[in-house]
Amino acid sequence: MTSAPKPLFTRRALLGGAVGSAIFASDAPNLRAQTPARPNIVFILADDLGYADVSCYGRPDFETPNIDRIAANGVRLLQAYANSAVCSATRTALITGRYQYRLRIGLEEPLPVAKPGIGLPPEHPTLPSLLRKAGYGTTLIGKWHLGIPPKFSPLRSGYDHFYGFHGGAIDYFTHKGTDHQDDLWSDDELSHDVGYSTELFGQHAVASVNAYARARQPFLISLHFNAPHWPWETIEDQAESDRLRTKALNDYDGGTQRTYRRMIQAMDLQIGRVLEALDANGLTDNTIVIFTSDNGGERFADTWPFTGRKTELLEGGLRIPAVLSWPARIGKGRTTDQVAISMDWMPTLLAAAGLAPDPAFPPDGIDLMPVLAQGAASSPRKLFWRYKANAQQAARDGDYKYLRIRDNSFLFNVVEDPMERANLKERQKEIYDRILAEWNAWNATMLPLAADSSTGYFKANELADHIGAQ
Repeated sequence: MTSAPKPLFTRRALLGGAVGSAIFASDAPNLRAQTPARPNIVFILADDLGYADVSCYGRPDFETPNIDRIAANGVRLLQAYANSAVCSATRTALITGRYQYRLRIGLEEPLPVAKPGIGLPPEHPTLPSLLRKAGYGTTLIGKWHLGIPPKFSPLRSGYDHFYGFHGGAIDYFTHKGTDHQDDLWSDDELSHDVGYSTELFGQHAVASVNAYARARQPFLISLHFNAPHWPWETIEDQAESDRLRTKALNDYDGGTQRTYRRMIQAMDLQIGRVLEALDANGLTDNTIVIFTSDNGGERFADTWPFTGRKTELLEGGLRIPAVLSWPARIGKGRTTDQVAISMDWMPTLLAAAGLAPDPAFPPDGIDLMPVLAQGAASSPRKLFWRYKANAQQAARDGDYKYLRIRDNSFLFNVVEDPMERANLKERQKEIYDRILAEWNAWNATMLPLAADSSTGYFKANELADHIGAQ
């Protein structure tokens, strides 16, 4: 049974703390009349969700009506990418708007608990810190995975409030991390709330919406679920949680397709409750709601029509669902072929709020609003990836994709050949050579790979090849 969440904001905090001056009111019409000009933002991030794991992207065996509602009320991106095929690297790019390889934490794929000295530098501008400077309330609910206290935390990188976990994964019932230590926090204090984490995160998101509505303050709520990341446990799987108490969370004999489906459906149910809270407070029209994933799917995911999965720079490891609604600005039921990537959301949301990035830290992502809200033509993109495991490299330029895995290199037209089957490297050598040269030029501007990062070591010749000695 799930315990009721403690309110994220006390009356005292609302009146005198980070939320600012609060004028309480109970009548929804009055709240609607005073909706701020700047949009509210609810950014919902799933963990390890495959491209086709929600029904609006083709999942055939179950429905996700609330995620589908976001798509139906706005726009569905058909060519959205993650910045990395793993977790914390993408989250670094998402919060900074920049390639993760510009920061030491971005070289961790993903960041292990055993490295307390590595994390997101608190002095680096972030989406929440820039919004907070402009008067937004900022709350993170769910997964952080960008470094552990006391040196790093959501509260040191722009969030006023935090309810969630610091590491890469927790058990859904015991809330213990991969090191078997308690890892559920309310701000900087351990929380002993009882319940299934997906439900707890949904409840706290609803409480946050209600609190910000009472305060009449624009807000960013980052709702970063751990679902459907392992351990694969549904709300009925307390017994599975008990079995894992003495084993590693990433237990390789765990999970089923049915379990995975039910985890996604539980997340969709909580998303529906957040959407209902926006409706009840008269905030839906001027709230940007985004749903996406941090990387491609893992063991049980549906990545159709792509091949590959998490940890691979094939399309299945990088392509993700991404839907956005903003009824005040974006028409219903649209799709776009605009190529997009996780680091685009920071400049996009700042622009929507009438703000600009810190000029000392210019984003690598772009503002998508001209395409999403104004119907502008899609912008051509050049995107780059590298991943230390198996010496992987990738680049997308127009319809073409360069891919390298150890000693094998490829050129694909991923629009005509999304399964990456026909290697055009020899037939279109000029394009292959051009994109490879672009990758090398880009890579020279990033931090070099760290031999002690979390995915192990290369042999010397593999490392030299991986950083551009072609």
